[in-house]
Amino acid sequence: MQTIDPENRLKQQYHPCTWMQAGVVDHKLCRENYNCPRCHYDRVMNNLAEENRALKQSGIIPLGKRGRIVSWKDKLLAWSLSKRPCIHHMKGRIGFRMCNQEYRCGSCDFDQFFDDQYSVHAVVRPVDVLDVKGFKIPQGYYFHQGHTWMKIEENASVRVGIDDFALRLLGPLDRVEAPLVGRQTKQGRGDISIARGQNLARVLSPISGVVTSINSILREEGGLTNRHPYSEGWVMMVKPDSLRTDMKNLMIHNETSDFMEAQVDRLCQEIEDVAGPMATDGGFFGDDIFGNLPQLNWRKLAKVFLKN
Repeated sequence: MQTIDPENRLKQQYHPCTWMQAGVVDHKLCRENYNCPRCHYDRVMNNLAEENRALKQSGIIPLGKRGRIVSWKDKLLAWSLSKRPCIHHMKGRIGFRMCNQEYRCGSCDFDQFFDDQYSVHAVVRPVDVLDVKGFKIPQGYYFHQGHTWMKIEENASVRVGIDDFALRLLGPLDRVEAPLVGRQTKQGRGDISIARGQNLARVLSPISGVVTSINSILREEGGLTNRHPYSEGWVMMVKPDSLRTDMKNLMIHNETSDFMEAQVDRLCQEIEDVAGPMATDGGFFGDDIFGNLPQLNWRKLAKVFLKN
């Protein structure tokens, strides 16, 4: 789960307008989810700021409270460079990031990445969870056929983890290890290692790029992934090399649902091969399938489902 600093959490709760954050007005909350082009207040304030700028250029000093209105961008440009917040921070989407482009977002590489890679996919928020025969699939996540997932973040990185199916199949893990920070990971390569007792397996990375952060807690408490597979149990953060290309090999929405249904059917077949016909009462699998049926054989499960 992405850590949100207290300032950013407060921003998400109260949604202060950019004009308020810049100090142009004392109090104004955003009612448009920071969609400024749609905001009547923003249009009025921009018009007033432009009028005052034109008056000053002609040698006239505008008076009164109205005459003190300047563009929120001009107000922030008067701040020291290290304190100028990125517009995406002001909108409560990311932690503090300095703007060094004088709010010319069109020439900012980060803004280009944010709009191109994140905003397109942020329409579907990962708050709704699909249930496919008892297994969870959060919306907005991309899945690899090796049962890993990838979620696009707002800081030009992607978050990577192991899905609910694989974790419940293999049961509580003792240890999960990712490549060290700075190392390269490659889509489809077994760069993540998991362990349960003496049983070991490799998990395929869903994305290629440089590892920027790892969830070090998982080295000692791998079971965290089982309890929170799509939040606190994330495995690593990656700065992608070729996100567009890699995403073509991933699944989302209906593709994931269809894939998961097929995987559940394959699992039922594997179970019936070693334990006989399953009940047809519509029940769901438990949280430790391998632990309850060790005759399934860990190595075979890893080969069939994790693509080892």
